[in-house]
Amino acid sequence: MHKILRACALLSLALPAAAQTKESVSGTTVARVLNTLAADDMQGRGTGQPGGDAKAAQFLAGEFARIGLQPLPGLAGFEQAFTAYQSKPGPVNAILNGRPLVPGQVLVVSGQPGLTWLSEDAQPTKVVVVGPETSERRKMYELLNPKANTLVFVDTAHTKAFNQLAGHIEGGLMSAERPGPYSTVFVLTTAPATSTYRISASTTVQPVALRNLVGVLPGRNPKRAQEFVVFSGHYDHLGILKAVAGDSIANGADDDASGTTAVVALAEYFKQKKDNARPLLFVAFAAEEKGGFGSQYFSKQLDPQQVVAMFNIEMIGKEAKFGPKTAFITGYDKSNFGPLLQENLKGTEFKFEPDPYPAQNLFYRSDNATLARLGVPAHTISTDQIPTDKLYHSVDDEVSSLDVKNMTAVISAIARSARGIVAGTQTPTRVAPEK
Repeated sequence: MHKILRACALLSLALPAAAQTKESVSGTTVARVLNTLAADDMQGRGTGQPGGDAKAAQFLAGEFARIGLQPLPGLAGFEQAFTAYQSKPGPVNAILNGRPLVPGQVLVVSGQPGLTWLSEDAQPTKVVVVGPETSERRKMYELLNPKANTLVFVDTAHTKAFNQLAGHIEGGLMSAERPGPYSTVFVLTTAPATSTYRISASTTVQPVALRNLVGVLPGRNPKRAQEFVVFSGHYDHLGILKAVAGDSIANGADDDASGTTAVVALAEYFKQKKDNARPLLFVAFAAEEKGGFGSQYFSKQLDPQQVVAMFNIEMIGKEAKFGPKTAFITGYDKSNFGPLLQENLKGTEFKFEPDPYPAQNLFYRSDNATLARLGVPAHTISTDQIPTDKLYHSVDDEVSSLDVKNMTAVISAIARSARGIVAGTQTPTRVAPEK
């Protein structure tokens, strides 16, 4: 390592005591932690929103202390604090070819407190046209971090995507560094042959204090002291949304209280086992929903060559498409991580499958991505049927929608499947790093 070497009464959700063998995590812990993180008083754990994420962080730090984990060297506690920057747009006034544009027709992403563009002053410096083809849509997302003043005409064929982007922008965009003095203005209209315009807008940029939670279980073999194994999930969600049937709290039970619960249950499990040769890092990431900033910061504190494997756990609360007692691994073909895990599950009913949704590009959409790009066999374990999951990113992602017994079986399978890597007898092959 470099730079640093609720009580839950729903016990019916937990596994019977007889089923909690040495190869099983505590069903009581799973039920308690899950219900605490997804409770209404956590306010949806929204990044940058008051109350929820800080309260969740405090709870998780208490869990790490209860279990007996250690802080990262150099930190006084389990919080790994860092700063990101959130940009929120203000009012926009725009006239195009003499006609005022309605508010929902114009989006502004900016690092400037205010902008005034007049066509006669040759502002902006760049014009981009997003044509009607589906493949053109990517241009919008590539311009969310402005590097030059850019006016973007977005064809009305992309109205749905434009409206989704509007919700994303209006909720506040986050960046690891303070945004530069540039702006992108998106206009939903067929690109005119020639145009005159007047555009004025304002943006507020504020620093946001964020925190990962990191607990360490030191390894028992000094020769493997620099061979780190990471178990992770993100504890943030969307916070308070527009009310649906009177409910405005996006509890995020599956996304990703389920994965964060797994991290806590696994930390407890391995602490009690007392047989890990390699040091284990248990991490609850901040700001995944805002762009993965927690995992990005965490990864910069590591030498990727010293990270043997990363078990990132995301959305394991519902049954996978393969049936009960199954889960899938993203990037299955990029290392032998999956086969190694399955090897340790011989004699059990559990099965790890390759990612059945390659078109979703899930391998590079979760907190494993930063380390994977650096060559670490960093994979995400999930069960979510994401193409058909109607509760995803909604106020209805609640504990009542989850199969907690199956979720506990998934976590227990992760614990058992990791034993070779944890013991130092198995080492996954590296992922080809991105150039």
